[in-house]
Amino acid sequence: MKSRIEVAIIEDHPEYREMIEMLLEDEKHVFLNWKFGSAEWALRRIQSDQKKCRPDVILLDLGLPGMSGHEAIPELLALVPEAKIIVISQVNQERSVIQAITLGASGYLLKSATVAQIIRAIHEVNEGGNPLDAKVAGYLLKNMNSVLSSDEEKGALTKRELEVLDLVAEGLVKKEIAERLSIGETTVVSHVKNIYEKLETTNAPSAVAQAYRKGLLPRRKS
Repeated sequence: MKSRIEVAIIEDHPEYREMIEMLLEDEKHVFLNWKFGSAEWALRRIQSDQKKCRPDVILLDLGLPGMSGHEAIPELLALVPEAKIIVISQVNQERSVIQAITLGASGYLLKSATVAQIIRAIHEVNEGGNPLDAKVAGYLLKNMNSVLSSDEEKGALTKRELEVLDLVAEGLVKKEIAERLSIGETTVVSHVKNIYEKLETTNAPSAVAQAYRKGLLPRRKS
């Protein structure tokens, strides 16, 4: 963690840039060394002066003229991979938030953020944290839960597949399983195939072992 935090801002509204400069003036360890009105300008400066222009934290607006903030994120990180990017935007749409974080932004604040929140975010991201507006954090949590639910559904066995697997664990062959469950043998074959795919196995013993490890089947008394 660096004690001196060098900051750049990429924002096309001069009033907002000046406001950020004013609020950081009294911060002992935070220095706003670079102010850019466009992503293109920032990228040219960093590329032409890579030894001196290496911000620790970049405050980035998304709605920039020309190259957008989203487009700029990977370009900036390619030039200054150690930099932490905090998006400060008026845009709070879920898609925009997730896209910015996916592209490599370390934090996301709305322009309604208070002075204290912005300063705290700069320190937090410098220490390896990920400062997020509360609404933005909610978007990400919702998206993460959606992905987890999707993954769980992909690997989940249906009730019938569990019944088939339980009988496989008993040692029954496909014909016996079909008779026990009053279904066709072809249907049993289809269920077994799905079980193998979902448990990522290729045979009955390994499928049963996986099911026990995952807690899908009760342990049998010996």
